[in-house]
Amino acid sequence: MADLFRQFVRFFGVGCVSAIGHYGLLILLVQAAGVDAVPASAAGALLGAWINYSLNYRFTFRSSKRHVESVSKFAVVAAVGLLLNTLFMWIGAELLGIHYLIAQVLTTGLVMVWSFVANRFWTFHVGDGK
Repeated sequence: MADLFRQFVRFFGVGCVSAIGHYGLLILLVQAAGVDAVPASAAGALLGAWINYSLNYRFTFRSSKRHVESVSKFAVVAAVGLLLNTLFMWIGAELLGIHYLIAQVLTTGLVMVWSFVANRFWTFHVGDGK
């Protein structure tokens, strides 16, 4: 259980770094380029996913899988995460009228749970229980 907690803490740290890229691009696109919040968030999520894979492969999950296998699985997890991100942002920002940054924080928390579970038990899992 302690190993799972440490792994989640590493995952959370990597997520913070990814979020800097995601939120940075989101804010830049909304504030400087006038892009609507939902597509700007999707673009930020793609940048965050690239950062996330790179760091989680080596640091969080210390994967020994070949990139061919892990990248394709990660892409599926990230695509579902992108759909969830877009859906939750639409619900929060468009449907409920929540400020886009607050909606993004709530969305990030929800998508993080999905991403950790899917990446731990499928993308980077090598059958050693870690």
